[in-house]
Amino acid sequence: MPDLVRVVSSLANAVQKGISIVVTPYDLTTLDVQLLMICMEMRECAATQLAQLLPTDASRISRLVTDLANKGLLRRRRLRSDRRVVMLRLSPAGQELTEEVIRRMQEHYETLLAGLGARERRAFLRSSLKIVANYEATQ
Repeated sequence: MPDLVRVVSSLANAVQKGISIVVTPYDLTTLDVQLLMICMEMRECAATQLAQLLPTDASRISRLVTDLANKGLLRRRRLRSDRRVVMLRLSPAGQELTEEVIRRMQEHYETLLAGLGARERRAFLRSSLKIVANYEATQ
């Protein structure tokens, strides 16, 4: 059996480098795209939620949000009930850009999965989810 660390590292590298190539023309980082995708999925979220979902610290999230808002991709609003809470949602331009990036990322994933049948893809996904579940059970 091949070394798990080497295989997973190579797979992660193939995915990450491909995503980086996809997002660079949009002047975005992979972390920017993750943030935009979360906002799209949740429709509206608090900046504090992003810090729990993204692999970075709250101060970096704040900088990312400011940068994406300055680019016109995110809209911010403060809650009337608690002015400290900043709610985020995609602007129309942010929605359009995020959808385009997702389409391009899906094309990259299809390239990586070329030659795998539906059965193999499902088995790979099931196995990967089990590995992640095993890891999460240890935390």
